[in-house]
Amino acid sequence: MGNMKGDALNNELEAELKRELGAEIRFDEMSRILYSTDASNYEIEPIGVVLPRTADDLAGAVQIAKRFNVAVLPRGGGTSLAGQAVGSALIVDTSKYLNKIITVDAENNTVRTEPGIYLQQLNDNLKKFSLMFGPDPSTARIATVGGVVGNNATGAHSILYGMAGDNVESCRLVAADGDLVDLRVKSAGSFYPRLSVLKKKYSKLIHKDFPKHWRRASGYSLNYFMDKDFNPAKLLAGSEGTLGIASEFTLNLVKRPECTGLVVLQFAQIIEAMEAVPVILEKEPSAVELIDKMLIELTRAHPGFTHLLTFIKGSPEAVLVVEFYGKTKKEVQIKCRNLRTHLTSKKLKCDIRYALTDEQQSQVWQVRRAGLGLLMSRRDSYKPIPCIEDVSVPVDKLSSYVKDIQNTISGFDTKAAFYGHASAGCLHIRPLVNLKTNNGVRVMQELTVQAMELAIKYGGVLSGEHGDGLQRSDLNEKLFGAKLYSVMKEIKSIFDPENMFNPGKIVDAPVCTEDLRYGEDYKTYDIKTHLEWKDDNGLAAAAEMCSGQGVCRKVDEGIMCPSYIATRDEKDSTRARANALRAVLSGRLPKQMLSSKEMHDVFDLCISCKACKTECPSAVDGAKMKTEFLANYNKANGVSVRDKFFSYIHKLSDTASRVAPISNLITNNIITKLALPKIGIHPKRALPEITRQTFTDWFYSRPKAKQNRANGKKVVYFHDTWVSFYTPEVGKSAVKLLEATGFDVVVVENRTCCGRPMISKGMVEEARNHALSNACALADFVRKGIPVIGTEPSCMLTFRDEYPDILPGNEDMKLLADNSFLLEEFLYGRAKKELSNISWKKQGPSVLFHGHCHARALIGNLASINILKEAGCSVIDSNAGCCGMAGSFGYESEHYEISKTIGEDRLFPTVNNCSTDTIIAVSGYSCSQQIEHFTARKTKHIAEVLADQIDS
Repeated sequence: MGNMKGDALNNELEAELKRELGAEIRFDEMSRILYSTDASNYEIEPIGVVLPRTADDLAGAVQIAKRFNVAVLPRGGGTSLAGQAVGSALIVDTSKYLNKIITVDAENNTVRTEPGIYLQQLNDNLKKFSLMFGPDPSTARIATVGGVVGNNATGAHSILYGMAGDNVESCRLVAADGDLVDLRVKSAGSFYPRLSVLKKKYSKLIHKDFPKHWRRASGYSLNYFMDKDFNPAKLLAGSEGTLGIASEFTLNLVKRPECTGLVVLQFAQIIEAMEAVPVILEKEPSAVELIDKMLIELTRAHPGFTHLLTFIKGSPEAVLVVEFYGKTKKEVQIKCRNLRTHLTSKKLKCDIRYALTDEQQSQVWQVRRAGLGLLMSRRDSYKPIPCIEDVSVPVDKLSSYVKDIQNTISGFDTKAAFYGHASAGCLHIRPLVNLKTNNGVRVMQELTVQAMELAIKYGGVLSGEHGDGLQRSDLNEKLFGAKLYSVMKEIKSIFDPENMFNPGKIVDAPVCTEDLRYGEDYKTYDIKTHLEWKDDNGLAAAAEMCSGQGVCRKVDEGIMCPSYIATRDEKDSTRARANALRAVLSGRLPKQMLSSKEMHDVFDLCISCKACKTECPSAVDGAKMKTEFLANYNKANGVSVRDKFFSYIHKLSDTASRVAPISNLITNNIITKLALPKIGIHPKRALPEITRQTFTDWFYSRPKAKQNRANGKKVVYFHDTWVSFYTPEVGKSAVKLLEATGFDVVVVENRTCCGRPMISKGMVEEARNHALSNACALADFVRKGIPVIGTEPSCMLTFRDEYPDILPGNEDMKLLADNSFLLEEFLYGRAKKELSNISWKKQGPSVLFHGHCHARALIGNLASINILKEAGCSVIDSNAGCCGMAGSFGYESEHYEISKTIGEDRLFPTVNNCSTDTIIAVSGYSCSQQIEHFTARKTKHIAEVLADQIDS
């Protein structure tokens, strides 16, 4: 089907969509760029984007597209690895609005659901019924149900639950004419007679020639024609949106396992591991997953994942994770130990370990499921690309296939990562290839062809779950043979006679070398950067680190990405920000876009929580990108009065403190409150009050201020802006704790603001001056072995995270960065011995602890939780996302409601559900302000809680 040509027709199409639908319609250049990629090697700019709110919007979009002779491309999370979710078409994104469960029939183990719901969200909602959808792709937390079915996805437990299509009961399909058609057993509207004829005509051919290996996501699902009760709904499985758009699915469910356990087997050679798989399957496990050496090494190197590798000993070439289900823990333990006995009897040599607790199993699965993203964290042009990553062969042929594919890969003078579903013969094999060269593109194509030949040789298929897309569809005629391929073309013509839905996938596809994201002609240009990007090989390379996997679109867990969680909008994801930046630096967008309002809108809701730096397996640093973008934006557009006000909050507070409490009367009187909205501060926010006695007033006036301790151990306490002028009680508590452990506390008068408020506004040069001043003022202490301790995460972690990029190569800066610690981190880490000097009260309070985003992202909450427990507190980690305040963000008029929505996601309900005698403890000033503003619950800094627990 041909695409529309000309801006006039595009404008007319856009106008008609807006006029007739209640959906969001986006045809602007930036939106088209943001939807031009998925998690594959491909990039194609769409015609426009529709975000439907209802099934009627879905049908209406198809009807209008048909009138304009425009292709339609269904899209969910955009996590496709083979290019299914990109094309020159009208993209219909169901993930923002069509993401609800319609009904659950617990008696018959089925669920009716809209297509845009994430699979993990679906399963989380089914927990109360002790049910779940069986297939579990590793992307379940970001893959929509529509995408899972469209890809015929499955996962680690496919040997129990089969493919996605095996679990489809029925669906409602928006057909090519825009009508809604119910697909179920013996019913498919006007399609059914033609499908019945096709079934009768080709059943013998399908029975004879269709691949017998069941783990298959290549081509159309002709195997379902062989079912006695033919169900046309199952044909959507693996169809990649080429047959229509489903407005809802009815899915069959399974009982959740009651107990699980893991056996972790380490092998010196990967071939030995593959040879062991059939032997392991004799004991009927629920899953057998492979993790290879490359993935283990990348996990060790990633700050957000390295702590998970407690189940690995040394450097094995291959690890098999074997899972067993059972009704009781004892039953599972017996099954796990029986496997050891079985392997010993078969004389298989491997190191055997167990992971039986929930925490141990969670760590193993986190590493396995992060595999793709971790592999993509390599910071050079040789990436572990998708092309042969999904070949699936019968398990008894697996070791032979691995031997052959290893030789094939070696023949191209490269190596590959191996991981995936060994139990089903489906390994994700990722060769390291540089697609920015013609040779790399040639290697990709030739490798794919040779892998297909091996798949045919061993009775397998090219894809076991990731599908065909643009990567493999052009090989389907060779893979299946001309006769079966012609049947597939007939199916396409029955459902989509005008080739309207996602053309170029499954059948009639272009060669895999077209429309690549990278290639010989891909070039980027350098801009003058304000931060150091050497470790990333430049700003453009840093943006390229985003592989498009879309982990930043997850919800209900972790911190990343708070703005996406609030809006569920692609524009507000870390992926979008990296894509927009890369588009400018590679010339897909004009250079002036770097200082445009459109680019500002993409970065606007990034609250610089830093979670992407550790929660993104590829370690994309969105906060750093935002600072760099804002620095360029400010250069072209200037800095607003409001941004200057917040950036110089330390200096303004210092001045105001000299005339407190008069300054409080000025800042919080009715005239000032009426004036603040004019500079963009929300009228519901009140500026915090400055204390009469500042922290330094207290510190230097107290009797013990100049008394040196006998042991001579000293620490510098960095009194940040908030401690200095707003919450001196936090500083007092910190001093009390440090002195109780035996340290003499030094306060340095000539330190200044850390520069974090300026960094967040892109005022890098001003922040650099502050960094130089602090490095100069504090480095001499560090040289004497005196560490710098603080209580505000946003300040202390600026020393460690931003200063090296602001002052690269500065020796004072490096000393400060390497020797700056949060109070609880220091006490529970480097001063663990001294901490034992404190005598704690026997009975401690109940505490809900909410950690600051920067602390959780860069150092974690463990030290905070553990020291509270050591102090006798009964502590619960909030495990909530960002509070939403993010420095000045929550004060700003246009961000107030988003700030509130972010907090309402998990934090505010958690706080409100706490008993009144539970202390709400925080580690950051922003968190305190936000919680108190929206929940009316008072908070305490963790330093205050700990100081109160010292037995005087």
